Amino acid sequence: MTIYNILSERIGKIKGLQLKKNIPLKDYTTFAVGGPADFFLKPEKISHLTQALPIIQELKIPYFILGKGSNLIVGDKGFRGIIIYTGQLREYTIKENRITAMSGLLLHELAEITCQTELSGLEFASGIPGSLGGALYMNAGAYGGEMKDLVKKAKIVTMSGEVKELTASQLELDYRHSILQEEDYLAYSVTLALTSGLREEIRKKINKLHDKRWSKQPMEWPSAGSIFKRPPGHYTGPLIEKAGMKGASFGGAKVSEKHAGFIINKNNATAEDIVQLIELVKKEVYKISGVELEVEPRFVGEF
Repeated sequence: MTIYNILSERIGKIKGLQLKKNIPLKDYTTFAVGGPADFFLKPEKISHLTQALPIIQELKIPYFILGKGSNLIVGDKGFRGIIIYTGQLREYTIKENRITAMSGLLLHELAEITCQTELSGLEFASGIPGSLGGALYMNAGAYGGEMKDLVKKAKIVTMSGEVKELTASQLELDYRHSILQEEDYLAYSVTLALTSGLREEIRKKINKLHDKRWSKQPMEWPSAGSIFKRPPGHYTGPLIEKAGMKGASFGGAKVSEKHAGFIINKNNATAEDIVQLIELVKKEVYKISGVELEVEPRFVGEF
């Protein structure tokens, strides 16, 4: 019996939890690229996690925790191991000015919920195409706001199945960073502290930021958001334009003509197309400006 047969047998004993095979990851990423994962797990409650994660750890099977897939570049050959998809974890509660939500909720959904309940603070996140879990992992931010401005605590499950609560300081939130990037933690619940506001004013701000984002960023095309981190003292868009790379393409991947800081999947791009274009942009920017660009999305799987 192979290790994966053992995994299937043991996961199969967890009530209500299904283990699927050979699921194409391009269907679960905003870049719309990525080959199949050997195994794909969709936990729907915390007990699924506390029971399944120790099995995965015991069998030493490579794993990756996937939310909306908005900050990822998944290799064309897929992922050899198991994907733990958090998109089914979607419950939330509101008490006074705090919302506690599970990690699978999308940011735009959370922004809508808080708008309807007249809680302000999440407007900046309304247009970020990611989940709450991913936003915590990366300390997502936009238009002057960051998750660290709102997060009070988070509940996590370790790979041994232990449940812990981490305070904001223990989460070590910094520019595009959190403790989740360094420890084997799966964050399943996040508590945010918001402020009271008027629904009409919150809606007005959400709409304003939505229009601003759509007018300046290529939201109509598959992408992973900003492809490079902002280097100190610079903005990536102008650096890329200066290097003559705005509109450049490789295979089906293209540097956006609307915002050069984005690479888009213009025409059925492969992950390899995207990687080749990234390297070309980095090379030309360094040649012209002497700036070493750092890729923001994570690379996952086999390329």
